[in-house]
Amino acid sequence: MKPPILNLSSYKFVTLADAATLRAQIQGQANACRLKGTVLLAEEGINLFVAGPEAGARAFIDYLRFDPRLADLAPKESWSEAVPFKRMNVKLKREIIRMNEPAIRPEAGRAPSVAPQVLARWLAQGHDDAGRPVVTLDTRNAFEVDHGTFEGAIDWRIGKFSEFPAAVQAHRAQLEGKTVVSFCTGGIRCEKAGIYLQAQGLDNVYQLEGGILKYFELTDGAPGWRGSCFVFDEREALGAQLVPTRT
Repeated sequence: MKPPILNLSSYKFVTLADAATLRAQIQGQANACRLKGTVLLAEEGINLFVAGPEAGARAFIDYLRFDPRLADLAPKESWSEAVPFKRMNVKLKREIIRMNEPAIRPEAGRAPSVAPQVLARWLAQGHDDAGRPVVTLDTRNAFEVDHGTFEGAIDWRIGKFSEFPAAVQAHRAQLEGKTVVSFCTGGIRCEKAGIYLQAQGLDNVYQLEGGILKYFELTDGAPGWRGSCFVFDEREALGAQLVPTRT
């Protein structure tokens, strides 16, 4: 029997000029659905991490999808015995993931993505389908990387995502001539990262579709993953089976 609590995470870059109005509406619906967690709203989109009884969690996503701008939300799912959040917060932010690069607008066009199953094949064979060497680029904070990452991943030891552009400028030569796959927990950071890398003139740049959590879901972490994936809730870290684990 599966655990009673459904954990959902999702995001979408889409213009929400009425984010301030949506805040109260979404807070009320989340409370009615008996959820806890965090929803971030900004003019550039929505980013959410919520948990609660399955019926309530699914009803909440259906509510969000009723807005045509959010109709294609596709949350990543995991299960737990208890709700890993203490309260329900809906917050207004300048960015749903802070990069401090206003020109990077994912809604205007994404970097190419690579499906988890394709990345798994590339890692197993040691190169992409054109024979180019593949490097994985971890866009997460250093303390997250310490819980686990892809074997051989590039880790610039950044303390926060807004440091990523400066790290690219300092280490750009490390990526030249390779197929670069940027990745993060759920995809939101590597989506901005991929666009930024392209803007710096790097070719053959991809983002891992759905991030580490989707890689776990579709490949069980093999090949290439070592350790666990840090998550920003009371579970702390998830293993490749999407259950809490100690590192």
